[in-house]
Amino acid sequence: MNSVYCDMSIEETEQEIVEEFEIFSDWMDKYEHIIEIGNSVPKIEEKYKDEAHEIKGCQSKVWVHSELKDQHIFYTADSDAIITKGLVGLVLRVASGHTPDEILNTNFDFINKIGLHEHLSPTRSNGLNAMIKQIKLDALALRTINN
Repeated sequence: MNSVYCDMSIEETEQEIVEEFEIFSDWMDKYEHIIEIGNSVPKIEEKYKDEAHEIKGCQSKVWVHSELKDQHIFYTADSDAIITKGLVGLVLRVASGHTPDEILNTNFDFINKIGLHEHLSPTRSNGLNAMIKQIKLDALALRTINN
């Protein structure tokens, strides 16, 4: 698992994502960018593609594994759908490499700033919310275990 600490704050990473999406005027181009982000998601080990790591509430299959190293959480993930894999990639790009408290205090504001919720189907939007909820639950559990 890649255990490189994030050299940017969560806010800086979110701003970077917003600026990337501002380059594209067309939502088809933005979806292509989301797919590209999905291709760079740190790949989850096959042993974690199980029910315990599956995100409930997603129409597609999505698995996320979290691991605490030196007070920072690192995530790996996968999905059977390319757009969904990109969505989880965006969320993990913001969260991975940060402390549990930083993740718990994140609102993932970039989602609204880039207009993502209004361009997703209701099922994909619910799935995105489920991913964020699970990432925060993992952060809470790892913070509790670590204290």
